[in-house]
Amino acid sequence: MQICRNTQAMRDCAADWRRQGQAIAMVPTMGALHQGHLTLVARARDWVAERGGGRVVTSIFVNPTQFGPNEDLDKYPRDEENDLRLLREAGCDAVFLPGVQDIYRPGAQTVVEVTGLSRMLMGRLRPGHFRGVATVVTKLFNIVQPDAATFGEKDYQQLTLIRQMVADLDMPVTIIGVPTVREPDGLAMSSRNRRLTPPDRAASVVLSQALDQAQQMVERGSGVDALRDRITQVLQAEPRGEVQSIDIRDAADLSRITRIARPVVILLAVRFGDVLLIDQRVAHP
Repeated sequence: MQICRNTQAMRDCAADWRRQGQAIAMVPTMGALHQGHLTLVARARDWVAERGGGRVVTSIFVNPTQFGPNEDLDKYPRDEENDLRLLREAGCDAVFLPGVQDIYRPGAQTVVEVTGLSRMLMGRLRPGHFRGVATVVTKLFNIVQPDAATFGEKDYQQLTLIRQMVADLDMPVTIIGVPTVREPDGLAMSSRNRRLTPPDRAASVVLSQALDQAQQMVERGSGVDALRDRITQVLQAEPRGEVQSIDIRDAADLSRITRIARPVVILLAVRFGDVLLIDQRVAHP
């Protein structure tokens, strides 16, 4: 496994593979890897294998521009040694580990923003967050020039936004969504989970419990208002959680809906102490 710690090293590595005719699949991450990330790596490996072979690149970069002034950039977990061990075991071919100065040169003025999708839902709770995501993913794609990239469905708004960005900017990158990986008790895997206190960790399963009930209600034909009321009841029954948002949107483009006639995505954001957890479920009527 090659370790590329600056932009030029990563460019040279990827260019060498392309000269050999190898497809490249990328897994952008912020590190603190868990089984959810490794599932993204496995899906990337499957994608290149389906095309006769290729290479998988995982990037590890805690992107400062997607954190707000009162958010947890300094507290975000970092464990490079363990991350590299896990990626070697997963069969990753290269890891891109740039520094902040590699990605954001002094005096840089250009940003990328998917205007509508950046400012709704989680974008309202975290102004500027998705502008930071779109900008860094664009830069990573420009450096690595992958043929495909995998992203988890847990960050459903992010996945939708990146698909829109790639289409709008004519980027030749196939975006692959990968289903959410969960702990045995149902909690969606996240690097932030390790920051939960034991009582908050026990309480956090309320997100998946609410989503389970919501999915069953959609399948039985319940309407939007009844669905939102039930989700609210389940979440508010857990006193350790502070509900930040409950949204029910069209699964294709996150547009508002008044009735459920097509697949919908249910998006939850709940704070436990100083840790904001998100989760989602796509439900079919």
